[in-house]
Amino acid sequence: MTVMVDAVRKAARGLRRDFGEVENLQVSRKGPGDFVSAADRKAEETLRDALMKARPGYSLVLEENGVIEGTDKSHTWHVDPLDGTSNFLHGVPHFAISVGLEREGQIVAGVIFDPIKDELFVAERGKGAYLNNRRLRVSGRQDMADALVGYGTPYLGRGSHPRLLREIGAVMAVAGGTRRMGSAALDLAYVACGRLDGYWERDLQTYDFAAGVILVREAGGYVTSADGAAEPLAARSVASGNEVLHRELLALLKKVQAA
Repeated sequence: MTVMVDAVRKAARGLRRDFGEVENLQVSRKGPGDFVSAADRKAEETLRDALMKARPGYSLVLEENGVIEGTDKSHTWHVDPLDGTSNFLHGVPHFAISVGLEREGQIVAGVIFDPIKDELFVAERGKGAYLNNRRLRVSGRQDMADALVGYGTPYLGRGSHPRLLREIGAVMAVAGGTRRMGSAALDLAYVACGRLDGYWERDLQTYDFAAGVILVREAGGYVTSADGAAEPLAARSVASGNEVLHRELLALLKKVQAA
């Protein structure tokens, strides 16, 4: 955990500085696209170097550089240096660095750091989930009519927008409110701390949500794939919430699937 926290804090310093430059670039015709891509790669290099130095044998699954096979086949880091790139690109201060550790097929530790709000979410299997050293619990709401439910939209050309629109329609018809916030890692962290009562998304990569999965579970929540399978990482999709709302959310998504 110390290794993970040190790595994300180190990468955050550069992202925080680069985010300060984005607003200056918004007004240019070219926009900040290339600058943000460079910031993303730079943060990933910082994370990769720190993690490989501390645990040289571990494998890595990286957003920019793909899979790096290590000599230790039992451990894999899942690393997203900038989850919420579109927000960052447009100067929206809602993004995070996410690092999850997989051991023999199970996510056993996760760190999600929001450098703008200075919020550090950490979880380790069997040891609970925390936000800046405060113990986390998922929301206790039992009624979907009172719930605030998050969701994610697939990138242009990836995933099924028509299916998502049907799912959003089904959830909006019964939920108190819905939100698309732009960072899968933070959506799961917000479920873990009760800011969101539920969240679902499809067509994800493992580095998008590996850390978030263990955060929700260690905060007493339930996480499956969006279709209800036990292991979301293999399915590249996620549905989460407390026991009652997770079950209701899955039922709504299955109903859309069957229609």
